[in-house]
Amino acid sequence: MITKSIKLNEITKEWFIADAEGKTLGRFASEVAKVLRGKHKPSFTPNLDMGDFVIVVNADKINVTGSKETQKKYFKHSGYIGSASLTKLDQVRRTYPERILEKAIWGMLPKNRLGRSIFKHLKIYPGPNHPHLSQKPKKLEI
Repeated sequence: MITKSIKLNEITKEWFIADAEGKTLGRFASEVAKVLRGKHKPSFTPNLDMGDFVIVVNADKINVTGSKETQKKYFKHSGYIGSASLTKLDQVRRTYPERILEKAIWGMLPKNRLGRSIFKHLKIYPGPNHPHLSQKPKKLEI
């Protein structure tokens, strides 16, 4: 048997739209990360950007289980002494609700230049409207 190696010009990218309303954060984020990475395709190659574009709508209506709404904190540090800050999930939901999903999905992608290029294929919107109608996205069932 000869293993077929896919080439860059053979990669086809599609657009998918996923509705986050009523979904659990971690389970939803892992499925979106799988599509972004391209692991749902039979010709998956780990060193290439094989994934598809994903549009997430209704990001402000994502659910979390347990008491994470009040207890989960996001850590941020600029590198300077004393500049660490913690932000609770409910405060992030009030100000920038799309960052909850961005942070969860980014944690499931590789931390290198491939992961950074894959992450650019993710489009998150807090409401039901998005400007990508001309790409004719397919519905992603999660």
